[in-house]
Amino acid sequence: MLSEAINYLKESDDVWKTTILGGVFLLFSFLLIPLFFVWGYVVRVLDRTANGNDEPPVFDDWSELTVDGAKASVILLAYALIPIVVGIVLVAAVAGVTGGEPGSAGAAALVLAGLVTLAVAVGAAYVVPAGLANFASERRIRAGFHLETLRPVLSSGRYAAGWLLAVGIVVVGSFVSGILSPIPFLGPVLGAIVGFYALVAAYYVVGHTWDDCRSIVVDEGDPEPSGERPAI
Repeated sequence: MLSEAINYLKESDDVWKTTILGGVFLLFSFLLIPLFFVWGYVVRVLDRTANGNDEPPVFDDWSELTVDGAKASVILLAYALIPIVVGIVLVAAVAGVTGGEPGSAGAAALVLAGLVTLAVAVGAAYVVPAGLANFASERRIRAGFHLETLRPVLSSGRYAAGWLLAVGIVVVGSFVSGILSPIPFLGPVLGAIVGFYALVAAYYVVGHTWDDCRSIVVDEGDPEPSGERPAI
């Protein structure tokens, strides 16, 4: 699936337009609206690939793209906040127990709190792609947190393998982006384009993995999505 993921956007007639737009939007994602465009596009990738359609989407229907991207961003933010909250609570608990005084016991407790927070962060990162895939199939924010649907998928080896491949693609893309970004003038844009391309390739893998795992969801008694796309 790696070669298919890498070549996914290349199959589009609008490959240059899509990747350049996506890179520019990713570069200016701090303005939020461009960020919504990026994640709205990712939602379309998930929706198509999870239904066996390997034709890359294009940037169009901007209102729908923005709404879907905003909803996906809410899901991402919610999962990102989990390890942050856990870390704050654990550090506060350690400070309360030790009285804020340094010492070997306090240092060990802080290290343990850091490890627990890291584990929670990895767990949240593991759930996020499946949550976004389920959201893409229903367009409901709550679908991103529907544990009854997500649990059988998350516990499958098929999803774990797909997740690792997707993470590997993003890591390699980030590494290449980091090399390109310091180049004067065009570097940041080229780095963002590579980052966008890697993100799309990763979610191509996630979409197909979700499609492969859909039988697991059905076997667990969860019905197929009805196709309705309510506001929330």
